[in-house]
Amino acid sequence: MVKSKKIVCRCEDITEEDIIHAIEEGFTDLESLKRYTGISTGPCQGKSCLMHVIRILGGRLKKSPDEIGITTQRPPVNPVPLYILAGDENES
Repeated sequence: MVKSKKIVCRCEDITEEDIIHAIEEGFTDLESLKRYTGISTGPCQGKSCLMHVIRILGGRLKKSPDEIGITTQRPPVNPVPLYILAGDENES
């Protein structure tokens, strides 16, 4: 039987097994877990994966998502058109 991968973060190809391994290594703080695994550092910046990680971590530590908390989202949180960053005045 083939063991299927449970992808948690599609942006960075991080699996549930990766998250559990990191927790077992001692990364039980959400911020350190995020830095160790790279979770929520891809293009979605955690919009599609962070809550899954919080639930996995909470389940392993027997804590609620509220007790785990959430990490600080840093800009740019929303996509920005490149012409705005380039300062092209001809685009509107």
